[in-house]
Amino acid sequence: MRHFNHSHHWKRRIFFFILLAPIVILGVGGIVMLLWNAILPAVIHVGTISYLQALGILVLSKILFSGFRHGYHGRHGYSPEKWHYLKERWEKMTDEEKAKYKEELRNCCHPNKP
Repeated sequence: MRHFNHSHHWKRRIFFFILLAPIVILGVGGIVMLLWNAILPAVIHVGTISYLQALGILVLSKILFSGFRHGYHGRHGYSPEKWHYLKERWEKMTDEEKAKYKEELRNCCHPNKP
């Protein structure tokens, strides 16, 4: 039976993150630049951008759309504890309460849908 070395596992993960993160960021910057230059000048008549400007747009969008939160809390900032609380609360609801909650949520998020 092989003994699992946790420190070796984490060292390997950190190594791959350090290696892959810049490659992914640089690649996404290139994709942003290509998509911007291929679509937006023709559609909304803006100028083309350089690769560095594309990287700047990525940083700006990170700041504007997700801020500087630390750690991963899933969608809408819910932690696993919050999801557990919500699940317990849902399980304690009666069928009528669940139906009323679903209707309120539907009206809140999609007011024009029947």
